[in-house]
Amino acid sequence: MRDPGKFAAAGLFACALAAPWILPPYELNVLARCSALAILALGLVLLWGEAGILSLGQGVFFGLGGYVLAMNLKQAALGPGEIPDFMVWSGLDALPAWWRPFANPAIALAGVVLVPAAIAAAYSWLVFRRRVGGVYFALITQALALAFATLLISKQPYTGGFNGLTDFHTLLGFDLGADKTVLVLYWITIIVLALAYFGVRALMRSRYGTLLRATRDGENRVRYLGYDPSPYRVVAFTVAAALAGVAGALFTLHSGVVSPALVGVVPSIEMVVWVAVGGRNSLGGAIAGTVLVNFAKDKVSSALPELWPYALGALFVLVVLLLPQGLVSLVPKWARRGGHAMRNAVAAPGPAVTQPAKPGSAPP
Repeated sequence: MRDPGKFAAAGLFACALAAPWILPPYELNVLARCSALAILALGLVLLWGEAGILSLGQGVFFGLGGYVLAMNLKQAALGPGEIPDFMVWSGLDALPAWWRPFANPAIALAGVVLVPAAIAAAYSWLVFRRRVGGVYFALITQALALAFATLLISKQPYTGGFNGLTDFHTLLGFDLGADKTVLVLYWITIIVLALAYFGVRALMRSRYGTLLRATRDGENRVRYLGYDPSPYRVVAFTVAAALAGVAGALFTLHSGVVSPALVGVVPSIEMVVWVAVGGRNSLGGAIAGTVLVNFAKDKVSSALPELWPYALGALFVLVVLLLPQGLVSLVPKWARRGGHAMRNAVAAPGPAVTQPAKPGSAPP
């Protein structure tokens, strides 16, 4: 099988199409959240798998997308001159000026993509032009995630502090609690995930993708050929950040909350684990890993909350040691076993068939 990830993605999308008629409402909501997170995972495949750039700070861009949309959702429920309740409790008497543009739904929806992308582009350009990479880049992004989460917590009057932003009621005038709205948001998430999958896949198969892999495998050779690797890496980091912002906004709609607990160092590391479990070089594997790990997190955390960090760590160690290419590497093995079994069944001799003797003929 040349592309096991394609097989995995096709199976997952087929399950997603059938899910509304099979799963109960809570399980469907979990699947919707996992599908939103899978959009971020696709960006990590481009960034980590194709470009060889390990980012431990994708939670920053995930959080930016979520907070941008949440600012719109909070203002949609306010009357003239009103401000969110947490601002009142913190002693503010007016809405901050940088909140006001996001009261416009069009600006907020555009900001979900543009704000993370613009920050990622500026940040990565400053870093990559100095040829910072490898473990140093990973540590810098981890520090960025820590700083961002700390900033959100410390600026409680403006960001809601540790509790974040929650208590959303409407989106573009639609009741977020209505069953029809919940179902429509699920389908929107699946459609956006499919578009992101095909978009990243096309990017990986383009000339840009070839040059991106070349910078991963031999940066100096690419420079000797007359190419500057920095712009290619900046584009990869920017696209991954934009996808993370979209994922954060959709996750906020499905979960009803965005907080520093979702954007710090630990969540950013978990995002890398999802992709590693599924397969960092496979888009379908990244989607599968994200869905499987987060469904497992929901079940394990509900039963034994303190057990989940140990289970996640053990899973990551096992995958790194036994399946460095992720779970998607098992698909060809299963396909080969199925093919062997099918060929053996076809080639096996059947029972001998005896022709009935004609009347009056001598027995054999």
